[in-house]
Amino acid sequence: MKIVADQNIPFVKKCFSSIGVVTLTGGRQITPSLVKDADALLVRSITKVDKGLLAGSRIKFVATATIGFEHIDRQFLDANGIGFASAPGSNANSVAEYIVAALLTLGRKKKFQLAGKSIGIVGVGNVGSRVEQKCRALGMKVVLNDPPLARQTGNPKYRPIEEIFTSDFITLHTPLTNDGPDKTFHLADETFFASMKTGAVFLNTSRGKVHDEPALKRAMQSGKLSAVVLDVWETEPNVAPWLLQKVDISTPHIAGYSFDGKVVGMMMIYEALRKHFSLKATKTVTDFLPAPQVPQIRITDEQLKQDEERIIHDTVQQVYVINRDDFNMREILLQPENERGAWFDMLRKDYPVRREFQNTKVLLPDTQSSLAKKLAGIGFQIGTLK
Repeated sequence: MKIVADQNIPFVKKCFSSIGVVTLTGGRQITPSLVKDADALLVRSITKVDKGLLAGSRIKFVATATIGFEHIDRQFLDANGIGFASAPGSNANSVAEYIVAALLTLGRKKKFQLAGKSIGIVGVGNVGSRVEQKCRALGMKVVLNDPPLARQTGNPKYRPIEEIFTSDFITLHTPLTNDGPDKTFHLADETFFASMKTGAVFLNTSRGKVHDEPALKRAMQSGKLSAVVLDVWETEPNVAPWLLQKVDISTPHIAGYSFDGKVVGMMMIYEALRKHFSLKATKTVTDFLPAPQVPQIRITDEQLKQDEERIIHDTVQQVYVINRDDFNMREILLQPENERGAWFDMLRKDYPVRREFQNTKVLLPDTQSSLAKKLAGIGFQIGTLK
């Protein structure tokens, strides 16, 4: 069996070589000639998989190691009997932790408390529901907007989009859809930003085309927004220089790039491919997850004299320094204009190992304290300091 795979899927060669011969390449370098004689194709979000790529090939199975699959022409796959799998939920916790890190960093930078602030979450699937859980743990008021879920469940907790506009923060966690009643292409447009509360914070970690960048630029220039966090960009990998300079936190589409999430996603598509071709399992997720880099953090009585959110911020920083990703992203501006897209892709390809909070145990004098509950609520293990 011949397998073509995006080189940004961790351990993909080590894992899938137990099944067949694996050819690695960049996601933007996957071409019809490369997949022509392959049996399976494994991608991430930047590879468009459609008739143009697969027509005339012998591909029998396609998988994307991502939650979303708008880059996959499912209709073409179904019509041609090509199996398909994605990795729903695999990087949901990673994105939610990114949001927590971003919110805490903004709070420290702009000197505000998150507790008591309101956040509107647009899209409450695997990712948005994790963001909800962690924001509630931090003492934030949450407003949920998800029209498809509202229709499916009839649950009144899903509010009309108009109700999110009074929130202090709005964060987007939708798939990208170009048409239909729930179209999300340019969901955050001129009207969206005009409706937001003056001084609100806008975050997008979903897809770049969910926000209209010219409209976002105008909202920023007008002073409507007090801060902007972008992990996704409408024109990526070629990012608008002005926007990159002006946003408060900028990262290269890596919110879901925790090491844990990538390995889980890889194993989900491994299991799907194995079952599709009726093959025996020889690998498990434990084969690829190393020991945590920060297994333990101690918080002493002396440290407890500080403000709770300061302690939470400093604890998160020991596991994930979002400012470092922001710094590396801004180096794009130092590159020649014709090399900036390649730099963006390089940041994703060579992204350092980032482990999730769940791998770290925080030791405190009092495990029943408000602080302990908040740390547990955003994902850390909690233990007693002896």
